[in-house]
Amino acid sequence: MSRQTVLLGMSGGVDSSVAASLLVQQGYAVHGVTLQVWEHEDEQVAASKRWEERGCCKIGIARFVAQRLGIPYEVVDRREVFQQGVIDDFVAGYASGTTPNPCVRCNERVKLRSLYALAQERGMDYVATGHYARVLQADGQWSLHRALDARKDQSYFLYRIQADWLPRLLFPVGEMQKTQVWKEAESLGLPVEELKESQEICFVSHGDYRTFLEQERPELKQPGSFVGVDGEVLGRHEGIAFYTPGQRRGLGIAAGQRLYVQKVVPESGQVVLCAEDQLVQPDCRVADLSLFDAAISRQPVEADVKIRYATPASAATLLPLTDGAVQIRFHQPQRALSPGQSAVFYAGDRVLGGGIIQRS
Repeated sequence: MSRQTVLLGMSGGVDSSVAASLLVQQGYAVHGVTLQVWEHEDEQVAASKRWEERGCCKIGIARFVAQRLGIPYEVVDRREVFQQGVIDDFVAGYASGTTPNPCVRCNERVKLRSLYALAQERGMDYVATGHYARVLQADGQWSLHRALDARKDQSYFLYRIQADWLPRLLFPVGEMQKTQVWKEAESLGLPVEELKESQEICFVSHGDYRTFLEQERPELKQPGSFVGVDGEVLGRHEGIAFYTPGQRRGLGIAAGQRLYVQKVVPESGQVVLCAEDQLVQPDCRVADLSLFDAAISRQPVEADVKIRYATPASAATLLPLTDGAVQIRFHQPQRALSPGQSAVFYAGDRVLGGGIIQRS
């Protein structure tokens, strides 16, 4: 009997490298793929850099792991679709006064979509990645769940994947604690001292996102007014694209109290500043929905909602609206809700779906 085949996305990071090792140990016929989404890695030029400074995907490490495990490996160019589906979306979001999440869009439009399409083309049984998440089946129904290691869970970034992909997705490290993953990496002979975990957006890893925006679209540097919630002009800003709700640093405003960005108003080119207690909101509207549970679009549903990756989920009531959007009514008001960010809905560890927070 032939072994089941798996197309594995390999970034050269510790998690996808360990995923490769686990799948081989479990008896799968694994084929490794690195999706080249950003700068081309010239290995001669890159040799002088540390691994974590070489852009999004570390091709050298991915190839090393594949050779060590004896699995076929290739690099597939996806830079054009990444530019259109992620970078252009990222820049356009900030230009329009929202705060997009490129990792969510990348999984939806590029990484998992590309891997799934490649697996279908090649008649392979499964797609796997190093994401911290789980796919479970109960009563014939497949569902996406948080990882066992709550601190590393990445289900927030995966809520936009298609439900019909779930039966063919494998997330091997989703059942592990991160400490176990590092031990497995050491046994593989990986250079763990160089495998630092990046917390940056892959395509702005050499500077902050404001520098990236200015390089991509210099015209975004359009000065405008800082105003208070009462409309009083407080000073001048560099351009609405460079400010996000909740931001305090870099405002350059001398006032008798700490001021924070409450919201951006692209129509007037204004950035509204407020005191910290004026950052909280009891509800928000969410559209561009991606749902695993269709009941959310028909009736009120109680759920836990994450409004950003690093923030704990909060209890809320989801109220369907006639235009296909959802109104989230939080049981406790939330700080600095950011239009453009994803709100992801959970029932315990199960992902119900989510959508994009809209401007109020």
